[in-house]
Amino acid sequence: MTKVFPEKHFSIMACPQCSGEFAFHADKWTCRSCGSAFPVDASGSVDLRLQRPKTSSVDFTVGTPTHPEGFAFEPLELNPQPALDMNRINVPWHFSRELLSYFPAAASNPGASRPAYALDLGCGTGLHREICEHAGFEWVGLDYTNPAAPLWGDGHALPFRDGSFDLVFSMAVLEHIRYPFVLGKEVRRVLKPGGMYIGTVSFLEPFHGDSYYHHTYLGTYNTLATCGFDVIRVAPSRSWSGLRAQATMGGLFPRMPEALGRAIVWPLELVHKLWWKAGSLVSKDAGETRRLLTNTGAFEFVARKPAIP
Repeated sequence: MTKVFPEKHFSIMACPQCSGEFAFHADKWTCRSCGSAFPVDASGSVDLRLQRPKTSSVDFTVGTPTHPEGFAFEPLELNPQPALDMNRINVPWHFSRELLSYFPAAASNPGASRPAYALDLGCGTGLHREICEHAGFEWVGLDYTNPAAPLWGDGHALPFRDGSFDLVFSMAVLEHIRYPFVLGKEVRRVLKPGGMYIGTVSFLEPFHGDSYYHHTYLGTYNTLATCGFDVIRVAPSRSWSGLRAQATMGGLFPRMPEALGRAIVWPLELVHKLWWKAGSLVSKDAGETRRLLTNTGAFEFVARKPAIP
């Protein structure tokens, strides 16, 4: 399959090593500033992964409160004012119907010099391209290793110009990032002011695919807020429990068929829910939201780059 990167997207590209401009050739992209050359393979994928180490710094402010005051870490409900009708769109893996309802629509700018772009960070085989194009975005997919991706790149050094994207989303990616604060800083850099960042991150899933940092709800909020985002929602997944994740991702039962693993833990999940339900009758700290925050397999998040720096 040929995956030639469209020429109309060249304007948003930048060298991941030094942020310089590219000279585009059929077999390689060469940075005009630092001279780095990035190969284009026979299928058209461009390898924009870092060729040598690069230093990145993130400043932390310590001594601030651990718990964000007044922020509700509640399960997502359907957005009462969705920007798009997604009812006829198949919900792709890692999305929920609720998270999909927060997907923005591309701004309509008839006189704009370039379209609205969405970056699918960790795009895999391009599963999310349909929803991007349905929302009116030009889809740009980047992955670190998947051979089906049009661009290979490192989330720690994104190969794009500042302010290139109206939307970035990363589905089940943050747990695989060695330095999540660096990735968050990069996502914020490539977003336009007011741009959205949507995604999911692992919590009680088993170790998988060289995962580094599985995030709690506080960890998810802290990563986003520290990187300068306005955090809109951080929500536990209702349907993806830690028990189910452990049973079907090889944590408890390696190589067991998924359906069998799910059947084995179903009675335990039922007892678990009943126990928490009983606990909620005697303690306000044992409600359904607390159960999910403590036992979910993953968290969903919705954040925005501030419109005014």
